[in-house]
Amino acid sequence: MRFVRWGEAGAERPGVLDAAGHVRDLSGVTGDIDGSFLSDLPGIDAESLPKVEAPRLGPCVAKVGKLVCVGLNYADHAAEGGWDVPTEPVLFMKATSAISGPFDPVTLPEGSEKTDWEAELGLVIGTRAKNVAEGQGEAHVAGYIIVNDVSERAFQQEMGGQWTKGKSHDTFAPIGPWLVTRDEVPDPLALSIWTEVDGVRMQDGHTSTMIFAPGFIVEYVSRFMTLEPGDIISTGTPPGVGMGKSPQVFLRAGQEMRLGIDGLGEQILPVTAL
Repeated sequence: MRFVRWGEAGAERPGVLDAAGHVRDLSGVTGDIDGSFLSDLPGIDAESLPKVEAPRLGPCVAKVGKLVCVGLNYADHAAEGGWDVPTEPVLFMKATSAISGPFDPVTLPEGSEKTDWEAELGLVIGTRAKNVAEGQGEAHVAGYIIVNDVSERAFQQEMGGQWTKGKSHDTFAPIGPWLVTRDEVPDPLALSIWTEVDGVRMQDGHTSTMIFAPGFIVEYVSRFMTLEPGDIISTGTPPGVGMGKSPQVFLRAGQEMRLGIDGLGEQILPVTAL
């Protein structure tokens, strides 16, 4: 299934895509696409539900408790940033207040000069995960989404402390457009992932080059914190970010980001200033 949330910002309703890609209203089945719904997915006949005409799509998961990110999970991305290839997953948190929709504007923070893009495969947790046994990580995943881990590099790298301050501005975590259930993604390590800025291809990667696979990431993170249904793990970005270009290239107001992952849809994000 491909789940969405549709409607005005802040008042989104649950939906599901039918076989033709039309949005169907799930309000009669569930109150929202959240952890409670994802932990006990019912059987759904999308074709029997009311069709929604030309809806705005918002963030495809509601009430996200944690947004955990994995840094430097592609060796060539680590190299372009001048970092060593990690021997264990690098973890950091991104504020859930940064979550926004897949077609909403990304707003540059005041004083931003180095805001960057990072297309990433996101894992949405479906069942509670704590100290998950080896080989059991993927069983806790309800589905997959696109996450754009937008990052202000000066805030991240030049202002001391850890990375969170460069990752958490409002609109810095567009998710969606769809949550695609695990049964429809046979191999999360077989997906192309890309980003364009103003029509120029910047990232052109593949999840097969991840250092740490999605299932292992769930197992690893669950050693340090309990993962609850509806939590999201963003699994890292391939090379091609603006920081890694020579000369470096960063986002400016008036530009447009477009990014996608095989089978998970595309985001189209105008860039604006405060």
